[in-house]
Amino acid sequence: MPEDSRELGIELGDLQETLENLEYPIGHDELLEEHGDETVEMSGNTTTLEELIGPLNEDEYRDYGEVEQAITNMVGDEAIGRKNYSDRTPPATGEDRQDEGGPDQEGQEGQESF
Repeated sequence: MPEDSRELGIELGDLQETLENLEYPIGHDELLEEHGDETVEMSGNTTTLEELIGPLNEDEYRDYGEVEQAITNMVGDEAIGRKNYSDRTPPATGEDRQDEGGPDQEGQEGQESF
């Protein structure tokens, strides 16, 4: 499995290498016919390539980058992992963020962020 097959919460595994080595351009239907059953993992959940990018109905993909972008665009919240999580405290300059369990939330009045 390629070392860098995880990006933005998406784990392509061996599918990444397969997609990188395809002969492009490749039609959307041809791509799904040949590789639609391959799995994509997102924070412990799995789906098939066809379930993920099938609804796009693209004509063709010119290169791996376009396939990767289609996958990234179609991934929902399941790839995010822990929502509203940030290891930055306090919020960055200009960032208006209220994390779950923050001091301003009910039951957290006495809590202090460090």
